[in-house]
Amino acid sequence: MQLIRLRELLQRRVLQLLQFIRDHYAQPKSSTAQPASYAQCSRDRDSLANTGCPLLGVCSGNDAEVAVRLHTKYGPVVRVAPNKLSFAGERSWKDIYGFRKPGEAPILKDHTRYSKPFNGVGSLVTEIDPAVHARQRKLLSHSFADRNLKELEPLLQQWITLFRCKLEERMRSGENVDLVKWFNCTTFDIMGDLAFNESLGMLENGEYSDWVKAIFGSVKTITIIRAVKIIHWLVNTLADEFLVKSPKVQKQGAVHWNYAKQRVDRRLAKRPKRTDLWTNIVKKRDEGEDGLSTEEQYSNASTFMIAGTETTASALSGTIYYLLRNPAYMDRLVQEIRTSHKRPDDITMENTQQLKYLQAVLKEGLRMYPPVPTALPRIIPKSGVTIDGEFVPEGTVVGVHQMALHRSEALFYKANEFRPERWLGEDPAYQNDCLTSIEPFSTGPRNCIGKNLAWHEMRLILATTLYHFDLHLCEESGDWEKQKVYTFWEKIPLWVTLTPAQQKE
Repeated sequence: MQLIRLRELLQRRVLQLLQFIRDHYAQPKSSTAQPASYAQCSRDRDSLANTGCPLLGVCSGNDAEVAVRLHTKYGPVVRVAPNKLSFAGERSWKDIYGFRKPGEAPILKDHTRYSKPFNGVGSLVTEIDPAVHARQRKLLSHSFADRNLKELEPLLQQWITLFRCKLEERMRSGENVDLVKWFNCTTFDIMGDLAFNESLGMLENGEYSDWVKAIFGSVKTITIIRAVKIIHWLVNTLADEFLVKSPKVQKQGAVHWNYAKQRVDRRLAKRPKRTDLWTNIVKKRDEGEDGLSTEEQYSNASTFMIAGTETTASALSGTIYYLLRNPAYMDRLVQEIRTSHKRPDDITMENTQQLKYLQAVLKEGLRMYPPVPTALPRIIPKSGVTIDGEFVPEGTVVGVHQMALHRSEALFYKANEFRPERWLGEDPAYQNDCLTSIEPFSTGPRNCIGKNLAWHEMRLILATTLYHFDLHLCEESGDWEKQKVYTFWEKIPLWVTLTPAQQKE
């Protein structure tokens, strides 16, 4: 135990030293304006004493907690590194990520954060070049259009039915259920079948596949490496040599990449009768059109299996947790779901879209527990950009820290409390809430292409769960929200007891 504590202390001291080097010796060569409103939090002794050092916060998994504390103390704009600003203001999303006016230079992604996949070919998420990204998005947009997704509804319903059956099996055997695992199994199996016309077998087996284990294992490593690499060019070089090229990191990346590549190759060799997300891609290739190259298909497949799965499972897990901690809201939602559907078959994409309280609950779940709680960094172009009324000079790295924005008392009444009614427009207490400041799926030309799919999955899975079961939070999950963050939440098990649904009067 003493050795473990010593190692943790040593790691903290090393990270603090690296932060010191960055703060004092890695200043950008060109002088940049530094308005007084940009708090120099990285030099704040109180923050450092409480592990508020931004670099240390990222590497220790406390990034979300640190960001909320610093923005609460300093306001909507916080300097978290000599050349990096964190925003949590009313217009932050639109000003940084939104569509630019004709003639305005784009605010590009920070290439140090969005490294390209194993083959060096960018995907929708990792590609920096706006023209290449726009071409890929145009080719993939048909697959994620709502009309196409509704054609795929029978496939989604098939997997959600299996999810329900597996929960029923465990309920009958008297087992408690870890909803995090079962939500993950469901969303990964859905994406595997939608994209490649084959299942990962996770729901059937009740366990994560080797592929998914590799994905979970690599996210933390990649987050820490990216945080360390921004310190200084010398540290960047050392990180590439000793971390990125290390056998462990290379193996994790290779496992994920090879699984994605194999699935794409098998899908391209098939001629399935039913439609999937790859149907339009293959069609364009067969017709000789300028479609996605095979390498681009590999890159996007590897991206879909992370961005289109774990995030949806996180949203469902967080929403269920806050409902269980707030029984009155759970009762109201259960009432809406069970009175709106006479039979299980009535739980459809179209019908669940009409449930106003379900929509409000999910929006509040995304506010309290955003699947990507950290910032998505962008680099300010030449001539600078005005963000939330503040001029930001060229070369500055900027981003919206979602947790800090979502928990801002300046933007939301009772910001730290789960209150679905704020989205209904019925209670005057929330009339000044700045609901338009929240963009859990990002905004602008780079917003999440799978947004419609995610909404359908969340509504169908949550409605199905609460239609068939009454849920009770187990004692060991009472503080479930206290989690580490490494780009995504490092989710711990969410243990619940299931009983058959009882009709509520």
